[in-house]
Amino acid sequence: MFPYTPAAAREYVQQVNTSRDKLILAVVRSKDNRHIGNIALDNINLINRTAELTIVIGDKSQWQKGYGTEAARLVCDHGFLTLNLNRISCGTFENNIAMQKLAEHLGMVREGTRRKAVYKSGRYLNVIEYGVLRDEYFTHFNLKGEKE
Repeated sequence: MFPYTPAAAREYVQQVNTSRDKLILAVVRSKDNRHIGNIALDNINLINRTAELTIVIGDKSQWQKGYGTEAARLVCDHGFLTLNLNRISCGTFENNIAMQKLAEHLGMVREGTRRKAVYKSGRYLNVIEYGVLRDEYFTHFNLKGEKE
């Protein structure tokens, strides 16, 4: 539909590397340095101190092994402790139970549903919205916040 050329890929990587509104990282297995997915804080707004968490573990053989949970926890820690965010949110398809469990593991609260917001595999799906505030996250993981 839309060709994705090597030049477009290079341009995207350059843009991401200099962006102040997104942090995109590879999820790499430490034992063999294998790239299994990506995780990001998107739409970082340093004025409102908010960001959106996104994660993809593209290698299905690595699902349910804790890599996504570990990566999400590290990125959220970075968001709250280093970037001084006040809120991190995420949205996920209604049938993505693993992401819903991950959001809840991170202390996120289900905030609402965007009804039939996505068309995927021949049908419309709801998108469930989650969010966690800085103080909720610190309480959930028994952390102390350095910045306010």
